[in-house]
Parts: sequence; structure tokens; C-alpha cells
Amino acid sequence: MNCEQIRELLAGYQDGELDGAQHEMVSGHLEECADCRAELAQLDKVKEVTGKVKYNDLPLEVWEGYWQGIYRRIERGLGWIFASVGAVIMLITGAYYLVKDYFMDPAVALFPKIGVGALIIGGGFLLVSVGRERIFAHNRDRYKEVQR
Repeated sequence: MNCEQIRELLAGYQDGELDGAQHEMVSGHLEECADCRAELAQLDKVKEVTGKVKYNDLPLEVWEGYWQGIYRRIERGLGWIFASVGAVIMLITGAYYLVKDYFMDPAVALFPKIGVGALIIGGGFLLVSVGRERIFAHNRDRYKEVQR
């Protein structure tokens, strides 16, 4: 392989991502080629420097101000409203086409229709049950006002 092909594999070699044959090929080339060894040394320096980069976390006061801000609350509220309206529209449309194209189709046997209907009704009951349980638990959470 030539140096250009080896340079394309150096990052994978450095990270241990090459298969055995590629690793051996790059290792053999690096023993013979000083330019590619220098390129690998530069990649090692870049990896070392980028490994030391840390993101500074914002102070807790800044985050508390953000979470209490009116803009964030309005933005989140509008997002939930639009998502809920879209979900309701999609569910109604899906239910309409399910009834129209599946349950009203005389070519579909009665037994599968009963099975699908039971599955939908059971899933609906389970969804409502889990939702009610989560609301019940949330309303009775003694620790929801505790600051971290």
C-alpha cells in the first residue's frame, strides 16, 4: 500500500478499529516509513489534546433561572399542546381508516376482526391504567419539592 492509503487508515489504527490484516499492514508500513510515523505522532498529539478538553458546566443558579423562566414554560407548554393535537388527529385518522378499511371489509373473517378489536381495546385499557397510575404516583410524591 502507498502512503496515501495508509494515512486513511491511521485514525482507525490509532483507535484499534482495524481488523488483523489491516493492522499488520499499517504496522509494517510504519516500520519503514518515517513520514507516516510522523503523521501518526501528530494524530497522537491531537488525540491527547482533545482528550483533555472539558466542558464547563453552568452554575446551578443559571440552570434554576432557566427552568423557572417564563419563556421556557411557554415554549414547553406550546410544544406539548401541538404534539398532543397532532397525536389526537393521527389517532382519529388511523381509527377511521382501521374501521373503514379493515372492520368494514367483508373479505376479512370475523375471528381476526375480534382479535384485532380485543387487542386494541386491551391496549387502550392498559394505557389508561398506566397513565392513571403515573398521575396518582406523581400527585403523591413527597419528595418532588426537594432541591437537588
